[in-house]
Amino acid sequence: MKLLQFAIGTLLSSAPLLALATSASERSDLNLRPGVTDISQQVHGLHMMMFYICVAIAVVVFGLMFYSMIRHRKSKGAKPANFHDNVKVEIAWTVVPFLILIAMAVPAANTLIDMEDVSKPDLTVLVTGSQWKWHYKYMDNDVEFFSLLATQREQIENKFTKGENYLLEVDRPLVIPTGQKVRFLITSDDVIHSWWVPDFAVKKDANPGFINEAWTNVNEPGVYRGQCAELCGKDHGFMPIVVIAKDPDDYNAWIAEQEAIAQRAAEEEQRLLAMSMSMEELMSTGKGIHDSVCAACHMPNGEGLPGVFPSIKGSQIALEDQQAHIEIIVYGSAGTAMQSFAKQLTMSEIAAVITYQRNAWGNNTGDMVQAKDINAVMNGN
Repeated sequence: MKLLQFAIGTLLSSAPLLALATSASERSDLNLRPGVTDISQQVHGLHMMMFYICVAIAVVVFGLMFYSMIRHRKSKGAKPANFHDNVKVEIAWTVVPFLILIAMAVPAANTLIDMEDVSKPDLTVLVTGSQWKWHYKYMDNDVEFFSLLATQREQIENKFTKGENYLLEVDRPLVIPTGQKVRFLITSDDVIHSWWVPDFAVKKDANPGFINEAWTNVNEPGVYRGQCAELCGKDHGFMPIVVIAKDPDDYNAWIAEQEAIAQRAAEEEQRLLAMSMSMEELMSTGKGIHDSVCAACHMPNGEGLPGVFPSIKGSQIALEDQQAHIEIIVYGSAGTAMQSFAKQLTMSEIAAVITYQRNAWGNNTGDMVQAKDINAVMNGN
């Protein structure tokens, strides 16, 4: 009995240490994060309640076990009891676990119901995963963009020192307002991905052909990071998520700015359709596009990965069939990792990268592809 009392006393005396560990969980990866939403804090509270229940059960069970082993050992002359069919004990070990499970199931069910309640959102964002980037479309505004890994290739290849947010940096983060309910419609263009932001307690699979729903309501402005949590292919680790939560006024100003940028881009695209770029401009722009978008699969030298990604250098499509070259970049190739870039790049960018690929690495076709050529293919002419 003294041993059991000691074990219980130790648990009670360690409660401040457990509380300290909980408060420090924001600074470490040793515990579930409290997060920055009411739901994430509710999930964290549920997690800690389950943890304390499990600790209490472990202390009681192991306390009794060790007490019995020490108090009733053979060296002290203990004789084994000979009894069976104790109705009271059988009722106790049936009823007590049942009551514990009920005590755990009720708050867990309430939390799950709250997590799945996507009704009455203030705004909706369509999240589409593809190898290996995220596309965000604001359903209530004329704003959409791709979000790609921004970590330098030299860091990945250990040529530069890795930064604080290594592999958790993107070129264009998702921006949402604080204090508003944001609904996410999550799907995929190719394979199964998973959109996961720990600080929001949101983790939903992005399945091709299906739409899953999730939501968040962020309490505090800030930058919150996550990543694809599904093994989605070779570069699975290069698919980060960055969300910036802004005050509503700052968010509205950002939305207005993005809509203005989209309008100017559309006007510029129309202007470029009526003009031609020089070979020097096409090659310079095309190299930048290839290195940032295409090199992950086809390599900076255009040689690809044998048996995985085809080479562009010396390939038939780059040397002969210009129409097919345009079509595969505009529409992608079904059943392969080659996706459509029609929405990811402007027509002038597609024209530049095709020109670069047809004239780099010794291909030297002399072909100059212009934005109007891409427009003709996209419009079926």
